[in-house]
Amino acid sequence: MHVDTLISGATVITVDAERRVIADGAVAIVDDTIVAVGKRADVAAQVQARETVDGRRFVLTPGFINGHVHVTETLIRGFLPEALPFDEEIGRWVIPLYEAHTAAEQIVSTKLAIAAMLRSGTTTFLEAGTIIAFDDVMDAIADSGIRGITGRWTMDRAFDPNADQIALTETAAAALAADLVRYPQDGRLIAAWPILIGHNTASDALWQRASALARETGCGVSAHMSPVADDAKWYLANTGKRPIVHLDALGVLGPHLNLVHMVHVDAEEIALLAATGTNVTHCPGAAIRTGIGTTAHGLFPEMAKAGINLLLGTDGAANHDMMRVMMLMAGLFKDAREDREIFPAHEVLEMATINAAKAVGRAGSIGSIAVGMQADIVAHDSFRPEWQPVNDPVRQLVWSADGRGVHSVWVGGRRVVDGFRCTTIDEEALYAEGRAAAAAVIERAGLPLRTAWPMS
Repeated sequence: MHVDTLISGATVITVDAERRVIADGAVAIVDDTIVAVGKRADVAAQVQARETVDGRRFVLTPGFINGHVHVTETLIRGFLPEALPFDEEIGRWVIPLYEAHTAAEQIVSTKLAIAAMLRSGTTTFLEAGTIIAFDDVMDAIADSGIRGITGRWTMDRAFDPNADQIALTETAAAALAADLVRYPQDGRLIAAWPILIGHNTASDALWQRASALARETGCGVSAHMSPVADDAKWYLANTGKRPIVHLDALGVLGPHLNLVHMVHVDAEEIALLAATGTNVTHCPGAAIRTGIGTTAHGLFPEMAKAGINLLLGTDGAANHDMMRVMMLMAGLFKDAREDREIFPAHEVLEMATINAAKAVGRAGSIGSIAVGMQADIVAHDSFRPEWQPVNDPVRQLVWSADGRGVHSVWVGGRRVVDGFRCTTIDEEALYAEGRAAAAAVIERAGLPLRTAWPMS
């Protein structure tokens, strides 16, 4: 069999149906598809390759899937003070900084986020729905080589009693519907979903309209919910029900829905999530950075036990390395519950691959290294001190390594990272653009840089 690429001699963590880990393994690719996986000698006997990659120093994994990322926050990385109350951080800092971005600056921010994701092994991302210059960003990132699901900034609730709620909802729903026509999930790398900001910012009608759009078109809906107790307090005060109970009454829970954060939920809400097949994304790095009580209040072990599909995200701009997120997820609840059996490394790797693939509607095509799957593959350089010696590659991937060891990345058979550098992005030029754009955004927003130690 003639193949385009043969990666030969690697240790292959397949995350396939049998969860095979193949020492001295090989993966063969034709066009965008994996056509053979197995022992090096067996695969080599079956194929004739146009390009052979010496994989003896590599541990191969499926491409990671980032279940929640704000790609337009990158320019303000490190700028937000650490000790802000949640409401102040969002209202006085994050939203004004978002609004201070021009379309060109949102494009630069997004490209920086994509470079960070690709360089650390993420091949697919689900964006958080906070892109304002939506069409400009979509056009600019189409050739980056990454898979992405994005959404425009969407909220419609009329907190002003004099506002026209029906008109607000119609405008928001029409924009979401138009996005699905322009950027459908038809095999293209970058597509749109009807993503909502969530919390209490969407009317009941918009929740239902977005859910109907997703069910009609085969895509999904993603939204923030219950990172802190305020969401539950608002829903109880205004609907008489906790958030998930209210969403269930609206008929919008289901396998098409991905709810993000979900730290402050109760047992009844967990039961509803499990019964409806609703997905949940946890962002442990963002949770501990913002101190929202994930170890004190989070019921993620209970969610996993109930059969809820859990996936992981990096959230804001602090860091987009999914391997760091996996390590945090593997450790936080071991410590919180004093139970070393909670979330072993192999389960956490599933959250970043096959679980996430299921949540984004791509369970049959991404998330594992198996025949017939898309060739989304990460080659981790094991000839590094944090990897050696390689005993259990799955445990070492989660506990010892990080994204700095990612040598090569293929998305749909295309090599988008080679020798620790992006092949689709001029990184030096992008970094220069990023520095200039960040300075302009911060000056325009008029917010001060608060540092613990003086900078000169």
